[in-house]
Amino acid sequence: MQNVTQLRCVKCGKTYPASPEARTCACGGILDVEYDYDYVRARLTPAALAERPRTMWRYRELLPVEPSTPDTPLRVGWSPLYRADRLAAALGLDRLWIKDDGQNPTASLKDRASALAVAKAGEAGARVIACSSTGNAASSLAGNAAAAGFSTYIFVPSRAPKGKVAQLQIFGATVISVQGSYEETFELSKQAIDRWGWYNRNAAINPYLSEGKKTVTLEILEQLGWCVPDYIALSVGDGCTIAGAWKGLKDLYAAGFIDRLPRLISVQAEGCCPLNRAIATGEPWQPMEENTLADSIAVGVPRNPDKALRAIRESDGVAVNVSDGEILEAMRLLGRTQGVFGEPAGAAGTAGVKKAVELGLIPAGSTVVSIVTGNGLKDVQSGIQAAGEPMRVSPDMDALLAAFAAQDIRP
Repeated sequence: MQNVTQLRCVKCGKTYPASPEARTCACGGILDVEYDYDYVRARLTPAALAERPRTMWRYRELLPVEPSTPDTPLRVGWSPLYRADRLAAALGLDRLWIKDDGQNPTASLKDRASALAVAKAGEAGARVIACSSTGNAASSLAGNAAAAGFSTYIFVPSRAPKGKVAQLQIFGATVISVQGSYEETFELSKQAIDRWGWYNRNAAINPYLSEGKKTVTLEILEQLGWCVPDYIALSVGDGCTIAGAWKGLKDLYAAGFIDRLPRLISVQAEGCCPLNRAIATGEPWQPMEENTLADSIAVGVPRNPDKALRAIRESDGVAVNVSDGEILEAMRLLGRTQGVFGEPAGAAGTAGVKKAVELGLIPAGSTVVSIVTGNGLKDVQSGIQAAGEPMRVSPDMDALLAAFAAQDIRP
């Protein structure tokens, strides 16, 4: 890869060649991909981008793949960025945008990482890919791998929502439902991957997957005409997504596309916030219980804490914890003001923006982008909990009028 110089450990600084099979450092640290920015600047230009397909692969010079590696079959990336004036007014902001990554093929941001995993597995000559996941990484891998002809083994905790497990089954994955926590699920998947030599899609081990996730911020800045917002908000679980988002912003800055960096808003659930707690206390992170309905960010033992904490601190970021009630409220707000249906973890970023404004952590005049990381149809039960049940009437006009009167509905 002419665009990639090496991989560097975020803990000890040791460097490694960028082989398709690269994993964590010998010290246990996660690796970062480093680029030749002179090479990138000479080839990745606004004029060049104007001629390219609107998928994540338009940013190939900032992705760790060989020139001969084909784009993956599913259309991943270039999800819509909506100007959210009605929601901004409801939250007390002047300018707000919503990046709806639930519009990706398997309905989550994780498609970006899984597409990169499929590309790198092909480069490595693998035919089987495996991972552990609370749901979205699993379904995104199963779908992207199926389209490209790979087999998958996927480990999910027993609490994974049925909608996400159904996706896995439809995509033909071998699904192992582990009767334990996400931490126990991760450890079992790691043992199985080591035993059978499958290609590892776990984002906290495989250094390339955050590079796929970072394309969400590459897109946001291009869709904003390279005008940098003040804040970008996103939900945080394992830490891989916020780490990737920050890496993308730093890559754009190094490549000369933007002249400053935004601040990140790290949003975690109150019932599971080990990274935000470390930011608040200044102490090392400690494991927590996984006590939240937002299953995608219910990670009590984050696997990418070093990169995530570095991203929040380097960006002078804001750490906000939200209750499950505030997440459900954000789901309703997104739907009723913008027509966007986010799953609980997907709406958590918006819940965090609302709370940050209320607490005075960000000024009302700020320009904010909130990333909705997954679609609400992945967790219909939580959607019903947020929205409530429909009124039920017999097929009779008098019954309808009575129901309207009972709920003070005046057509």
